[in-house]
Amino acid sequence: MNKIIAASELPLNNDGSIYHLNLLPEDIAESIFLVGDPERVPRVSNFFDTIEIQKSKREFVTHTGTKNGKRFTVISTGIGTDNIDIVLTELDALVNIDLETRQIKENKTKLRLIRLGTSGSVNPEIDAGSFVKSRYSTGFDGLMQFYPAHKDADFRDDFIKNFPYSNLLPLLYFSECNPDLFSHFDQGFVAGNTGSLSGFYGPQGREVRLHAMDPVFLDRLHQCGLDNFEMETSAIYALASLLGHDALSLNCIIANRTTGKFLDDYKSHVDQMIETALEMATTQ
Repeated sequence: MNKIIAASELPLNNDGSIYHLNLLPEDIAESIFLVGDPERVPRVSNFFDTIEIQKSKREFVTHTGTKNGKRFTVISTGIGTDNIDIVLTELDALVNIDLETRQIKENKTKLRLIRLGTSGSVNPEIDAGSFVKSRYSTGFDGLMQFYPAHKDADFRDDFIKNFPYSNLLPLLYFSECNPDLFSHFDQGFVAGNTGSLSGFYGPQGREVRLHAMDPVFLDRLHQCGLDNFEMETSAIYALASLLGHDALSLNCIIANRTTGKFLDDYKSHVDQMIETALEMATTQ
């Protein structure tokens, strides 16, 4: 008999919904778009033909509907890999744990998780306005130290040989997208490798009142093989792999930190990326 997962390990709300996301199993599709900003959820669902579910709790907003006869969910994660830990664990629980008996299901459901995000470029050849699909991701947050089953992607060796910051090495982990999804999204997307940093200011080389670790940190990232940076992809890839789901991160480059170019009207570019991704997702 499978062990029963204690309420302290997987809390539920009074209506039986999963604790943070406030969702029931029937509320989500197997194809899920992940966005950071709660306000981006309706920007995605506006492209749906129908919307059947609209729920929210804290920063987690969820819409589920259909596009060209296919069912999709879009959910906001908020910022950072700590929130990704919550969102992916609870999405997996919705499909792979019987919430009434609190037992793991024998037959597992595979989710398809596609991040639709914004990002900065550290590659002078990937300019603002480009759409990047991430093959590999390097995490700088140490999240996977808490999941010892994680195995680093092959990208690790190439990255480490050029990485000069020994103090950060214990935090790093390396993850990879689903290759089939990567191949499918072949129109309008530039291939790249993504760094997921643990903050917006110092970790991304910004200086306000505090000095950053190294003024050329972002240049170093590119020398190590990274093309863009944001704050979520590494955890999405690593946790999806451990849980048996397929994942791909798509990002609109809104600024190039090496050339200094910034998109003033980046939302129209994000909408274009969303529409392109959704159309391609309906054919996969």
